[in-house]
Amino acid sequence: MRVGIAGITGRLGRLCAEEVEAQGLVLAGGVARTPDPKNHITDNAAILAASCDVVIDVSRADIVAHHAEVFARSACPWVLGTTGLDDTAQSAVLEASRSIPVLQAANFAPGLNVLLDLVRQLGVILPENEYDAEIVETHHRQKVDAPSGTALAIGAALAEGRGVSLADVGRIDRQGRREDGVIGFASLRSGQVVGEHTLTLTSDTEQITISHRAFDRRVFAQGAVKAAKWLPGQEPGLYGMVDVFSR
Repeated sequence: MRVGIAGITGRLGRLCAEEVEAQGLVLAGGVARTPDPKNHITDNAAILAASCDVVIDVSRADIVAHHAEVFARSACPWVLGTTGLDDTAQSAVLEASRSIPVLQAANFAPGLNVLLDLVRQLGVILPENEYDAEIVETHHRQKVDAPSGTALAIGAALAEGRGVSLADVGRIDRQGRREDGVIGFASLRSGQVVGEHTLTLTSDTEQITISHRAFDRRVFAQGAVKAAKWLPGQEPGLYGMVDVFSR
């Protein structure tokens, strides 16, 4: 299997390239801002798509809509791990999934995806008017988006369990008294923290805390490559890591 990587010169992109080869797959090349023909790196996503069986995309949010169009036109399965997408980019992802298989994940770590299932169950069981929900995430100082895509995924899972929309109950910038039923977010940026996410559910009489901490970015690369091995051959549609880990 030939695997291409969009964003190959970034920290996670480089780890994905290493993991592709470690798992005995063929690294077809990558996409980056600066071409490097000697190492099969181009600035043209269509060229990459034509040379591989699946693309892992860990690039930038501002080019995801373009990638959606290119990979759909090239009929190239697309593993998307870029976060911080606006509505236009997300709509482009959904449109691409009508013609190619797309696996979109805010986080490729197995443990985090198990956590999301647990969070949905907590949302179903614990009443929102009795348990205040707060999500705190910490990342390295270079991270651009806040809250992180993973924090938003945790919030979305809890909201799904509660039968509400995160768009309606999520609160990122808050002042003053806490509103009933909201899901609050706090983002910390310091040092070179790989990624830490904690959800607390607090009532008048107890508190439940569920957390995930990544020690090494390689866990994300391993999950991304696992997804890339699974995706080709699937029907067009939008998939998540739960589809990979459940098989």
